[in-house]
Amino acid sequence: MKRVYFDNSATTRVDDSAIEVMNIYHSELYGNPSSLHSMGVDAEKAVEKSREIIARRLGVFKTEIYFTSGGSEGNNLLIKGAVEKGKRRGNRIITTKIEHPSVLELFKEYEQKGMDVVFLDVDKNGILNMDQLAESLSEDTILVSVMMVNNEIGSIQDMQSIGRLIKKISPKALYHSDCVQAFGKVEINPNDSKIDMLTLSAHKMHGPKGVGCVHIKKGVSVPAFIKGGGQEQSLRAGTENVAGIAGFGAVAESFDIVKSSNHFEELKKRFIERASETMLDIAINSPLDESFVPNILSISFKDVKAEILLHSLEKQGIFVSTGSACSSKKNTASHVLKAAGIAKDYIEGTLRISFSKYNTVEEVVYCVDKIKSEVEKIRRFTRRK
Repeated sequence: MKRVYFDNSATTRVDDSAIEVMNIYHSELYGNPSSLHSMGVDAEKAVEKSREIIARRLGVFKTEIYFTSGGSEGNNLLIKGAVEKGKRRGNRIITTKIEHPSVLELFKEYEQKGMDVVFLDVDKNGILNMDQLAESLSEDTILVSVMMVNNEIGSIQDMQSIGRLIKKISPKALYHSDCVQAFGKVEINPNDSKIDMLTLSAHKMHGPKGVGCVHIKKGVSVPAFIKGGGQEQSLRAGTENVAGIAGFGAVAESFDIVKSSNHFEELKKRFIERASETMLDIAINSPLDESFVPNILSISFKDVKAEILLHSLEKQGIFVSTGSACSSKKNTASHVLKAAGIAKDYIEGTLRISFSKYNTVEEVVYCVDKIKSEVEKIRRFTRRK
């Protein structure tokens, strides 16, 4: 059976360049980077090389990069650290209603503990309300967390405008961004955007699972997340995942945003055109324009249950998502689509199609045609009731 994987916002196929270098550090240069002998030194060099590559991609100092196990840990490390550091100065923290669960659930927890938490509204494109942000900022604000690219609909926030506003009204507040879905898709400029801390993950960009990193601007400090042997400048103790970090560095060094964007735009354009021409009662929640990354397409089908459609497509060898991979099993309506004001009868029938460099136009055509067929079958049953 033909297999088409369009769930690349959940995870991606590991690139050959990463597999090759990881194999070396799994089977040959497998020393502990804290060891004093030559095998340890070789492992340490691999970690530092990847640190330099990622720092260069972000335009920051390599000493500002700290490796983690991935995006969720990174978000927890930075947010918990910022709150712990700033709680004596203020009690207000701000985020949006469409953040990844690793941010949103943490903010809800702080709200339950009595902190003053603001959840910013977004428009139909998932863009935050700047006037509401300005009204919410105060001397009491210690942290603002805004994801750069949304993981469900692909909306891109204006990070520079947000950063300027934060530093103008609440200059002491820390500005954090979950950039997991942005790295390798759009340019990230922490210094220009006045971002103090950000989170990255390897497996969303053809790197291995279980490895990521955070950037913490020089002069900003957060408490140690894991205490122990002093690894990662004593921020996160524990023996480094050398092979994973080396693989992360390999894909971070090789990605080409312009080339990838052109490829994604062609796939998204063809998908939207073919779907719009052949199907009725659909809604494109992330159109092909500058407000959205081109690799993510959120599309809704009226009078269709997305989970039924997903499993019908799976039987045809097509793998897609109903939303965030970290929350889709909870079987609840998407908080992102609700915040963006998508109608209930469309929310329930929403699929997330996310592309990678390995996908083709032929796969897009195959996928749309199969979706059309399955949607018609489902509607014949549901609309008969």
